[in-house]
Amino acid sequence: MAHPVFRPRRLREKPLLRKLVRETTLGVDDLLYPLFAVHGRGVREAIPSMPGQARLSVDELVKEVKDVAGMGIPGIVLFGLPAEKDPRGSEAYAEDGIVQQAVRAVKDVVPDLLVITDVCLCQYTSHGHCGLVEGGTVRNDPTLELIARVAVSHAEAGADMVAPSDMMDGRVGAIREGLDEAGYAETPIMAYSAKYASAFYGPFRDAADSAPQFGDRRSYQMDPANGVEAMREIALDLDEGADIVMVKPALPYLDVISRAKAEFGVPLAAYSVSGEYAMIRAAGRLGWLDEERAMLEALTGIRRAGADIVITYFARDVARLLERGGLGG
Repeated sequence: MAHPVFRPRRLREKPLLRKLVRETTLGVDDLLYPLFAVHGRGVREAIPSMPGQARLSVDELVKEVKDVAGMGIPGIVLFGLPAEKDPRGSEAYAEDGIVQQAVRAVKDVVPDLLVITDVCLCQYTSHGHCGLVEGGTVRNDPTLELIARVAVSHAEAGADMVAPSDMMDGRVGAIREGLDEAGYAETPIMAYSAKYASAFYGPFRDAADSAPQFGDRRSYQMDPANGVEAMREIALDLDEGADIVMVKPALPYLDVISRAKAEFGVPLAAYSVSGEYAMIRAAGRLGWLDEERAMLEALTGIRRAGADIVITYFARDVARLLERGGLGG
């Protein structure tokens, strides 16, 4: 009986051999941690659909980011919940808005931590949509000026990078022009370029109180069935001045991540969204799977697909595992 000449199992036998030939790494430097800021003091309000996550007042958020920086996580993605909402989402671009306050506080205490701000209107508008609504329709071009104002206000507060998530056509170009004219030509843009109309955003909408009050977002977020269109969206954002592009969600769109990296070769982020986090967390707590292993497998898969940066609510869990040497084997 002939024996196999090639034996891939030889390099799987021992943990150190497996580590030696491992093709994809997952490190703390690859991760960004999303946080939710709210008005008030001493507020640490648990988010039921996202166990382990909370809405934080600025004083509590500062404590959190000290911990995040101490773990070696390079940056946070900051979302805000306003005190009041109106049809134009005015607090999104107000000098004393919640995100602007939080950015200043974080940069005062942990100046080297990267602070990336979500640029959108949905949390701030009374109708819950990502743009201006006229006659029951989300209007694209009138929204661009407001989106640019939001980005500039974040840069003025000290944000290191702005991340538009609204999916209005032309918003990257409008933001780039607004930043340049305001003297922030060096502020980079991480564009939510291929953002799909996904069911996996449910827990986030609970956390950010950003569910639309009528209709849905399928007229401006992408159809989950489309991949070629994602490449067009990414190309448009790069032409308009995006420095980093993003695919969101991550796990259901690994093919899009892989294709984007292969076609464009630019810095690529993937947002492992609230629903992905909630599924793993819930199944782990119910004992239906090994939560730690599932988390690492999912995040490694996102990196293997081609993501340079993974935005994940598991960032601190990964950092703790790394600290105790728990990513080997």
